[in-house]
Amino acid sequence: MRMRTWTLRGRIFALCLAAGLLLSGLGVVAAVTAANNNGHIDNLLDRVGPMRTSGEALNTALVNQETGIRGYAITGEDRTLEPYRRGRAAADEQIALIEGLLQPQDAEIRAAVELVKARAAKWRADVAEPLIETVRTQGPEAAQQRFDGSDTRDFDQLRQAVDDMQNRIIVLRAASADAARDSSQTMVVIEIAAAVIILITGVLLLLLLDRLVSRPILHLAGQVRQVAAGDYEKHIDTSSYGSPDLAGLAEDVDRMRRQIASELSEVRMARQQVEWINQQLQSQAEELTRSNRDLEQFAYVASHDLQEPLRKVASFCQLLQRRYAGQLDERADQYIGFAVDGASRMQRLINDLLAFSRIGRLTSGFTDVDLNKVLDDVRSQLETRAGEDAEISWDRLPTVEGEEPLLTTLFANLIGNSLKFRRPDVPPVVRVTATVEDREWKVNVRDNGIGIEAEFADKVFVIFQRLHARDAYEGTGIGLAIVKKIVEYHGGRVWLDVDVPEGASIWFTLPVMPGMELPEPEPADMEETTA
Repeated sequence: MRMRTWTLRGRIFALCLAAGLLLSGLGVVAAVTAANNNGHIDNLLDRVGPMRTSGEALNTALVNQETGIRGYAITGEDRTLEPYRRGRAAADEQIALIEGLLQPQDAEIRAAVELVKARAAKWRADVAEPLIETVRTQGPEAAQQRFDGSDTRDFDQLRQAVDDMQNRIIVLRAASADAARDSSQTMVVIEIAAAVIILITGVLLLLLLDRLVSRPILHLAGQVRQVAAGDYEKHIDTSSYGSPDLAGLAEDVDRMRRQIASELSEVRMARQQVEWINQQLQSQAEELTRSNRDLEQFAYVASHDLQEPLRKVASFCQLLQRRYAGQLDERADQYIGFAVDGASRMQRLINDLLAFSRIGRLTSGFTDVDLNKVLDDVRSQLETRAGEDAEISWDRLPTVEGEEPLLTTLFANLIGNSLKFRRPDVPPVVRVTATVEDREWKVNVRDNGIGIEAEFADKVFVIFQRLHARDAYEGTGIGLAIVKKIVEYHGGRVWLDVDVPEGASIWFTLPVMPGMELPEPEPADMEETTA
């Protein structure tokens, strides 16, 4: 029962921990075995092999000594004794090499080496040295007779001792080889055991994942698919999962299902409201379409049907004025003048209204517009009205996205108003500047004219709104309304700055072109153009 409360992570950790401990134990045993195996191999290569080689060289050196003594006894010449001398030195060297390779546990080999040394000394003392002395004192004949009559038992015993030493070295070699072979077999067994442990761990891990992960997830996925198919009332079963993790996941999924089911009903109600609102919007859109269609028809009528009788009225009134001027009484001349002026103003109002209605409807598409070029065009258009004493200046203006004809109309209306509403006997000064803020250009048009009172800040942008009598200033009062519509059509806003000491200051914004790098703030060394 306690095992069922273990999480999936805990069970996998316990399995991996057990396998890790077993593999760690095998690793320690393998390390010790490998060290022993390396020791046995080093013993074979570094001690036993050289000792055996030295034993063979020792045997050869002793044979060379016996051969040298025999030749010296036959010839009596000192040069024939050289093999004896070299063999004796080589024998001493090989015995020293063997003794240097011996370890405390090599007692039998050490005893065999001592026996070889003793028998070699005895052979030299009993046979070799006396024979050399005989050649030197009595001559080769006497030495030959003595050598032929001597016994070879001492040399045979010496060689037997060397063979016994070699046999003991071979026994040590065989023991070291057997130990190395056993260590290698132990390493193979350890590797097989490690492979078995890894295989068993892998199988158990697969079974664990299949029982506690794959099957429960497939079962949970089947229930989730039923919910996803639309059965939001389907209860997610959480009792068939052995792992607390997946049981908790199933509970969370079921809680999410209940939340979705609860919110779905709210969404359905909201959808019904949205559908109703969409129907209302569609009705309003249809009404707006019909209204725009009527407006277009009105604009057509105003531009064609109404203009024709209005032109006829104006023409005949002008004919009456030219033909009967001064022939009637003063009041008749005044009435005719009123009729001519009214017809002319009616024509201007209709033309301005048509221009206002066409903004945004008849479009040529947005392009990159350099406002410096626009100001050059506007200055040329207003040159006659401005006069020689007017000053129109601007800083370096940006390039924006918009319709160049509309932007030209925008500046023409603003600067035209500044020139129109000038102060008497004061040369008009118009200044245009631009700054960037929050990804939009803020453009300011300021003059030194009569200004606009703060109480009219909102009224000046209303169509046909006039702040002065018609006989004081010409125009229909639609200029700033057109400005407002052009700015809003370009995605900006326009307002009147009332916190200026003199003149009028109008601000409007235009969006910065996408991808355009904004300029760095610069000192006041800006380029200025003056009319």
